[in-house]
Amino acid sequence: MPWTLFSTRNETTPIARGGWLDALRFIVAFLIILHHYQAAGPVPLAEALHPVFERGGFLLTNFFLIDSGYVLMRVYGAAVDKGRMSPGDFFLKRFLRVVPAHLIMGLSLTALVVLSLTVGLMPRNPEWFRWDQLPAQLLLLQAYGVHGGLGWNAPTWSISALIGCYLCFPWIIRGLMRLGPWAALGVGIGAYLVANQLCWSLLGYPVYQMPMGYGFIRALPLFFLGMSLAWFAQKVWIDPRLAGWAGVAAFCGLAVAQYFDKNALISLAMISVIILAAGAVPVRKPSKLVETAAMVSFSMFISNEVVRIAWFGVVNVAVVRFALSEPVQWALWGAGVLAAVAFAFAFHFVVDDRIQSRIRAWLKGRRTQRRQVAPEAGPVISIEG
Repeated sequence: MPWTLFSTRNETTPIARGGWLDALRFIVAFLIILHHYQAAGPVPLAEALHPVFERGGFLLTNFFLIDSGYVLMRVYGAAVDKGRMSPGDFFLKRFLRVVPAHLIMGLSLTALVVLSLTVGLMPRNPEWFRWDQLPAQLLLLQAYGVHGGLGWNAPTWSISALIGCYLCFPWIIRGLMRLGPWAALGVGIGAYLVANQLCWSLLGYPVYQMPMGYGFIRALPLFFLGMSLAWFAQKVWIDPRLAGWAGVAAFCGLAVAQYFDKNALISLAMISVIILAAGAVPVRKPSKLVETAAMVSFSMFISNEVVRIAWFGVVNVAVVRFALSEPVQWALWGAGVLAAVAFAFAFHFVVDDRIQSRIRAWLKGRRTQRRQVAPEAGPVISIEG
């Protein structure tokens, strides 16, 4: 491959809304819903179609964690490194981005379970609603060895783990941004491979299969890999045609690898190439629809499990009471998937976006007040993402 396809002299592609990165965020969020819902149909999709519907959760979580590191590095990296955004401000911004929606959905699910028990409806799987598991989950402590977090809105373990990654973000930058792009890419890949081997040797798991209680250990190497990919993307220009074909080839490679087996490391490499390629393709005609879909992706992630529990709690009772046929059950399953997406859009626009608008206004006022108190500190930029 000619090295003219890569260059450190050309200006690299800036990160932008409404392009392939945003499209990927929505696609992955939708696939996460399918993964969580696949076992709720008359026949699990993993049995009816392909095992990837069951094992794909680790792939989607890997993408989510790598993409988080990639996007945050590209959006906030320079500001944090140059001191225009303090580590405390960065953490507060990210913490307040995820915690309100998490608490709303967690408390809503708790109220739903209490209401069901009050009217005499027992959960189909009561072991997933043990009260001793709830405190650690609501407090987002389940990824750090604290007892709890199983059941309820269980996927929030990754939010818990990401909070630790947010704390590490400014300190990782101090070292990563002192490296050249190729060295940083090598360190990111090497760090993941070392972490994977250490987890195998010390705990008996590959890093991507770490139990929920070790969620932070699972998340940090992937988050760091995403940051390394982002630093590489900011310094090395990649020919957009090469990026496009590389992304297509990586997607095909991922599909082939998953058709035959889990192939975790190969799949991880393909995911990394897809993210790197998506960020290297210029967004010449931003799509407002794609941008909006990407903004809703967090609501899709945080709410789909709650919608699943509520929807199929009713559906399961109806199936037994009315002896519904299998085609009707599949229709209700499909409606449940659509309900999860519709609820996420409604939750985003009616609840989450309004809360975040108030938080952004509060943070902006906080920065303005600090500038007035200490003008010599210089300007503090506002970056939304």
